[in-house]
Amino acid sequence: MNFHSTLFVGFFVAVYALYLACFRLPQGLRDRIPPHRVQNLLLLVASYVFYGAWDWRFLSLIWLSTAIDFAVGIGLSRSDDPRVRKRLVAVSMLSNLGILGFFKYFGFFVSSATELLGALGLGLETRTLSIVLPVGISFYTFQSMSYAIDVYRGEMPATRNPFDFALYVAFFPQLVAGPIERGKWLLPQFQQPRTVTGQDVQTGLLWIAFGYVLKVGMADTLAPLVDHVFERPESVDGTAALAGIVGFTVQIYCDFAGYSLIARGLARTMGIVLMQNFRMPFLAESPREFWRHWHISLSTWLRDYLYVPLGGNRGGPLLTYRNLAITMLLGGLWHGAAWNFVIWGAYHGGLLAATRAREERFGPARLPYALRVAGMFAVTVFGFFVFRVDSLEQFRAVSGRVAQGLTWSLTSPAYVVPVLTCLALAVGYQVAQERLGGDPEADRLSPPVRAAIFAFAISTVLVVGFRPTPFVYFQF
Repeated sequence: MNFHSTLFVGFFVAVYALYLACFRLPQGLRDRIPPHRVQNLLLLVASYVFYGAWDWRFLSLIWLSTAIDFAVGIGLSRSDDPRVRKRLVAVSMLSNLGILGFFKYFGFFVSSATELLGALGLGLETRTLSIVLPVGISFYTFQSMSYAIDVYRGEMPATRNPFDFALYVAFFPQLVAGPIERGKWLLPQFQQPRTVTGQDVQTGLLWIAFGYVLKVGMADTLAPLVDHVFERPESVDGTAALAGIVGFTVQIYCDFAGYSLIARGLARTMGIVLMQNFRMPFLAESPREFWRHWHISLSTWLRDYLYVPLGGNRGGPLLTYRNLAITMLLGGLWHGAAWNFVIWGAYHGGLLAATRAREERFGPARLPYALRVAGMFAVTVFGFFVFRVDSLEQFRAVSGRVAQGLTWSLTSPAYVVPVLTCLALAVGYQVAQERLGGDPEADRLSPPVRAAIFAFAISTVLVVGFRPTPFVYFQF
């Protein structure tokens, strides 16, 4: 059930109407069951229906992760024995990573090992299981596991209500593609009575409108152009090929930032606040700044649960570079079971380490701001080029078209104009984020501006229409 489908729109309208009706329960019933408890049960059922619409069989995996980490949390709250606590948190990590590893990486590791043995002359015939990747598994396993780690660290108390915890793991707006929330932020919002203000509704609708413009109006417009360049590079000239490479960077931003905004907007209309996931990544001046603004929920997760436990920057330069490399390598692998993701992670790990080494020796770069931003954008585009290609042959074919020269043909404008237009709109939105201090709250915009945004979003959806183009990050 995609956000950009009429089925989801009908689903959410029905759920939201029931959600608001819970505020008006008869007084006698309200005295026995607080409205937020009824709302939690409603949202939990709705979340399972939402996920089950993809494939009901994979609900068992969510239930398994939920049951394990809820039990681990209860066990941690009852024990002060360090050895017992370490074993309990190990159960959470091994079970979650084991589930994730089997469904996402089993076939990849087996096939890679087979190819390596074949290259060494040790032919080995293997048959691997055909394993379907459950949508959103990388997101909800990380979210569930972080709760157990936070309880183990003493950063939050264990929840005693299994329904609250189940909703924390399965909350449908951010279930299949984030943001990856923390228990200490989201769980208290489920445990306490909520209100929905006019400001919440207006801001939520504003974010949903922006999200649809980014996804439907921009990402889905660029998707066929980008796909054509990467799937049939021999049919385009060098200019169109370069536009396709740049276009994918714009597409993946608009696609994922659009999803995050819709998710945050849906939650906000219910009085629930989710964390910001993107903030001006195209205006970043360095690799370190880029990762503070791109997929913020994942980058902070990797920092807090991987980079810092590895030692962070506490062990001297060489260990710091090692920790950066390991963190980004595993961050790349998190995105998918393919070598292009591993290389992409290693690429960004190398950039972070090299930037840190240069700054420690020579200090911050003294180039003009515009050049620093342009240089970082070019570095980002190349990284996403590696991220997008399916094979070395495809990388050579697409880059080869660019290397032949930026010639201009009759078909070039069909690629260049949409890419430059969407890039300008994406940068314009990020500049607005900069000036507003984040995603725009309704009270920071005048009524005419809000009306114009809603009119633009509605007209975009009506003109472009809902397309069966899944969100890019659904595959992760």
